Amino acid sequence: MGRDTIADIITSIRNADMNRKRRVRITSTNITESIVKILLREGFIKNARKHQERNKSFLVLTLRHRRKRPYRNSLNLKRVSRPSLRIYSNYQRIPRILGGMGIVILSTSRGIMTDREARLERIGGEILCYIW
Repeated sequence: MGRDTIADIITSIRNADMNRKRRVRITSTNITESIVKILLREGFIKNARKHQERNKSFLVLTLRHRRKRPYRNSLNLKRVSRPSLRIYSNYQRIPRILGGMGIVILSTSRGIMTDREARLERIGGEILCYIW
């Protein structure tokens, strides 16, 4: 695991999805728990539970497999804002992914939320990732 925990989560989930793994284990932090709650609420993952080993807590995610062909990826994740290049947006300029089919996860002053929630609350923030 590197220093960018969000990129580590995205990479772990993407790799497990490509290799048809059922479960992924990621380290548990406040940011990762917020992102996992959004993924669970939006239906991108099936289940999430907290697991603890030797004073370290992990999140065990159960992935949802919807693909029919072995070469197609059903879950696409893209990290946007990085530690070296932060991307911010106001609520009017938050991009729409696939015309609203995908979601944008933002870090706002009111916590981590999706693009729809940020538009409803009329607040912008740092664009963390795209999921479609």
